[in-house]
Amino acid sequence: VQLQASGGGSVQTGGSLRLFCAASGSVFVINSMAWYRQAPGKERELVAETISGLRPNYAPSVKDRFTISRDVAKNTVYLQMNRLKPEDTAVYYCNAADLPDYAGGPRYDYWGQGTQVTVSS
Repeated sequence: VQLQASGGGSVQTGGSLRLFCAASGSVFVINSMAWYRQAPGKERELVAETISGLRPNYAPSVKDRFTISRDVAKNTVYLQMNRLKPEDTAVYYCNAADLPDYAGGPRYDYWGQGTQVTVSS
């Protein structure tokens, strides 16, 4: 699975951006797509994820501001980011996962290149 992310940029506080991530290759194994981010000096954290058959899950810091959506036919996942704050500044990474079929089973993760999001005050 290959992931190509795009859509980052620079905005002022309160602005909006939309991230895109297109998957190619063995996409039939994907049952989860997500966005993570990593700010300077911090660990990578989950921002939002969408798992087949389940409701999307969001980090508390972005809930009600960000929306993750997936177009299965286009093998693309989107992250609509509204009311952006300086603390949202980070490199955002697209993730696709082949989740285990049973507890304790193997999980396979695939990562796209990061896209920079900068929010100025």
